[in-house]
Amino acid sequence: MKPNRSEIWLVNLDPTLGSEIRKIRPVVVISSDSIGKLPIKLIAPITDWKPYFAENVWHLKLEPDSTNGLTKVSAVDTLQLRGIDTTRFIRQLGKLNDDIMIEITIAIALVIELNGEDFLDVSTM
Repeated sequence: MKPNRSEIWLVNLDPTLGSEIRKIRPVVVISSDSIGKLPIKLIAPITDWKPYFAENVWHLKLEPDSTNGLTKVSAVDTLQLRGIDTTRFIRQLGKLNDDIMIEITIAIALVIELNGEDFLDVSTM
């Protein structure tokens, strides 16, 4: 089992603490497929869509379709990114297209207050 960037998987997020999103639920894989030696993936949990989420820059609305495998209107919660071991992954549900992944990346950038001046020239690293 090798979860890849932009795929939606059902995972077990328990145990959790406090207000962390918990239980078995869908997530989207955020991390690059080419980064990391450990069996860890950076994910963003997916939760049920609530109308008040529209005011939040960290929630991205997802409509269910045959490609993403979701069964109801949902939201990617980019405020609750976390690294999880691949043993938590249960099964793949679907995949998100590149346009939605760009929107998720922008939401993450807003959450961490990243702006153009913050980008490093990785060619010099």
